[in-house]
Amino acid sequence: MVIAHPPGIIKKIYHKLLWSFKGTPKELFLTFDDGPTPEITQWVLDELEKFNAKATFFCLGRNVEKHPEIYNKIINNGHSVGNHTYSHLNGWKTKVNEYLEDVELAKQFIDSKLYRPPYGKLKPLQKRGLLEQFKIVMWDVLSGDYDIKTDKNKCLENIINFSKSGSVIVMHDSVKAKENLYYVLPKILEYFSDKDYCFSSIK
Repeated sequence: MVIAHPPGIIKKIYHKLLWSFKGTPKELFLTFDDGPTPEITQWVLDELEKFNAKATFFCLGRNVEKHPEIYNKIINNGHSVGNHTYSHLNGWKTKVNEYLEDVELAKQFIDSKLYRPPYGKLKPLQKRGLLEQFKIVMWDVLSGDYDIKTDKNKCLENIINFSKSGSVIVMHDSVKAKENLYYVLPKILEYFSDKDYCFSSIK
């Protein structure tokens, strides 16, 4: 089940993590996880350019190692990048040292002080170690595009219904999310641009 909007109590408990931005009128923060992916990431870049939109790409180290040219294009197009581990580890199912070593491996390919845990799952000691060197970026709107059981219109509704000024929105530039992504992204870019929102990257 996709929880499109995390409960407020979770944000209070994990208040050291970044969930959204305050004091940002008419500004949204699109993020894309699990890339870079051939063709799909390029399509995302092309769509963003149509609306002069900037975004943040939380990349997997193994994908950057395979496709450095796409990673460089993300940066050259003025977007931000973040570390998403090397191999997409689930923090709850991974030993602390093993997890942090995987993040360190990803750092060889991803130059960023931003970090997002895959699945949003971290153990307390993992979180503590990561906060020593990263800004951990979570979200307040989860599209659900990665879930093949989630209808594309539901993904669109998740973003439109829960996004507000300062929201950090999660999408995925991955093969699994492709069908939902290709339907949803152009629509939300147009929808919010028509309402005079801008799309910014996270620094």
